[in-house]
Amino acid sequence: MGKSKTTKFKRPHFNSVGLPVTAVKEGDGEEEEHGDDSCPAAELLEKLQSPSADVREFACASISRVVQQSQTIPGFLQRDAVRRLGPMLLDRSLAVRETATGALRNLSACGGQEVCEDMVKHDVMTPLTALLRECCAGFESAIVSMKDQSNAVEDVANEAVHLLWNLCESSSQALSVFNKSGLLDVVVQCLEKHPHNLELAISAAHCLHTVTEDNPELLCSMNTAVLGALENVLLSSQPGVTQTLLRTLAAGTLWNMKSSLPAARQAETVNAVVATLSQCLDLDAGMLIPELRQAEELRHRNAPAVSDIEGQAPEELAEEEMIEEEEAPKQKRNGKAAKVDNDFSDLLPRGKEELREATALLTAQQTSLEIIVNMCCSDDPSDDEWEEESSSDESDMGPDGLCDGVSNLMSPLCLSAEVQGALINHSIPQKVLKKTEFPKKETVDLCHQNPSWRGLIKKMERVQSRALTCLHSILSTMDAESLGGATALQEAAQHLSSLVFGAPEIPKDEEFLEAVISAMRSLLQMIASKNIPQCMTPQQLMSLSETATRCDVVSVRVNAVAILGITGSTLAKEKDTAETLQMIGNALLQVATRDAELVVNGEALDALFDVFADGEEAETAAKNISLLPALKTLQPVFKTKIRKEGKGKYSPQQLCVLDNIRVNLRRFIGYLEKVLKK
Repeated sequence: MGKSKTTKFKRPHFNSVGLPVTAVKEGDGEEEEHGDDSCPAAELLEKLQSPSADVREFACASISRVVQQSQTIPGFLQRDAVRRLGPMLLDRSLAVRETATGALRNLSACGGQEVCEDMVKHDVMTPLTALLRECCAGFESAIVSMKDQSNAVEDVANEAVHLLWNLCESSSQALSVFNKSGLLDVVVQCLEKHPHNLELAISAAHCLHTVTEDNPELLCSMNTAVLGALENVLLSSQPGVTQTLLRTLAAGTLWNMKSSLPAARQAETVNAVVATLSQCLDLDAGMLIPELRQAEELRHRNAPAVSDIEGQAPEELAEEEMIEEEEAPKQKRNGKAAKVDNDFSDLLPRGKEELREATALLTAQQTSLEIIVNMCCSDDPSDDEWEEESSSDESDMGPDGLCDGVSNLMSPLCLSAEVQGALINHSIPQKVLKKTEFPKKETVDLCHQNPSWRGLIKKMERVQSRALTCLHSILSTMDAESLGGATALQEAAQHLSSLVFGAPEIPKDEEFLEAVISAMRSLLQMIASKNIPQCMTPQQLMSLSETATRCDVVSVRVNAVAILGITGSTLAKEKDTAETLQMIGNALLQVATRDAELVVNGEALDALFDVFADGEEAETAAKNISLLPALKTLQPVFKTKIRKEGKGKYSPQQLCVLDNIRVNLRRFIGYLEKVLKK
């Protein structure tokens, strides 16, 4: 089997759990039934016109809080909240500016992509751009001498940069405005505040990491000042988890900008980027999170009692975040279910410093792993195509050039010498493998005990899933020797098997299953190519196949079928394996016949070609399961399905693969007819 393509990580869009803009119109009738009194939007928006700055500030702060309940957002959008809040960004009161920007920020974060696009259509970028320029112009004049005193201008800038980040992450039109308005230098100025205002610098770093991704128009305007600011962050040695997140985001931005770097500095920069990611992955969340939780408890014991309202607000917000995480609906993306990213950690209230640090730690490690995945990806625009384009490419898989043409559809995945050398020198493969282990039960139990910390469990799960995806990418782009040879690969295979089969039943979480099964496919593929003994028993193999077959995610089913093919083709070369080959063959026939997705049918057929291509054991198994008549029956059905479903649903390259499988099916039937007549 060929290598499966590695998919680049795109920066996730903000949560779209709340009703989108299109749902506003649908909800109009229901809104009217309840009357204006049931929605606070009308009264709060009216207060924005008050001559009193205190009243305007109160209204903005209230809107900021209310829109965190996503069901209230349509009521605000119906009443033109974006246009009415826009002028508040340039209010004569700094406090109003900050709360108004915060309200729009929360609206963008909690409303989702369509709300962000609607905000841009309502021209929120014009006052936001003006506000950011005024903030940066006022940085020097607004310097505060007292160490613990807040800088009001920088507080406003932080809200504004965060809003800008949200919009650019979700709206191509906002990104276009960013490019044309020269906002890059403004955000870099905010980044340069990192020695004394880490919160502002983090927002700026997030924004830069987003806007520099796949944005050649912006990369053309890069200058030495921008590179210098990022390198200063990368080389800073200030301790702390939040500082680690800042350096990680700077590293990701530099990687996005690699094509703009002077040739003489590229190798040095790549090494510095990988060193930063390595240091981030060295941190042990399983140890640090309990320490942070204990520090919070100690601080609470030593702190004076707070009012009930002050004490409850963070808990309530955290519980809402947790519910959003756990109940997030699935969206379809490229034929597979995709979970929206429901990360509201930036909305945590002040006074949750330890929880913020724990969140920063997990965000930094997730981001580091995503950057490494992108390092392992080619820049081919077809990176996001289906994994099953990888089809068969082994030289001994069958007669008559059975797989000619299919294997040539994919260019080999490879890393530049600089990147591969840096990853190996910093032991990245070993550190990524370590991150695939889920934190200790004690850490998870500790987070479960407190509603505020419970949301971290999902974040820890996501780090594990990203590590598995990262491992898949590394396995797809490095050779066995670079990864430590046969012994290291066997140990990795045993580890992955323990993740899947260590529990009483195979985990059903789709994000985890998708990541672990893709890593297993890459690893088993490499092990098979080196003739290293497989570590999965036939019972485990069939159990994995059955679980994957019931999964809604197409790539999980594709990879499960590929694993059956890899394992079966290896067993076909051994003695006394006919019975196991029969189980594999029946499972593959069932998928090829019954799966609703054409790409999964194709991968199952491709796997059948691999398993039954040669050998006495394969011939015996093929006869016992009546493989030849089954394929003859399936052949016209598969051909018709390609003709009816192919165009419009799949890309030309995907159709080319499917057509090759159709041709290979005809050839394989001819081959079986000759072999089974003996």
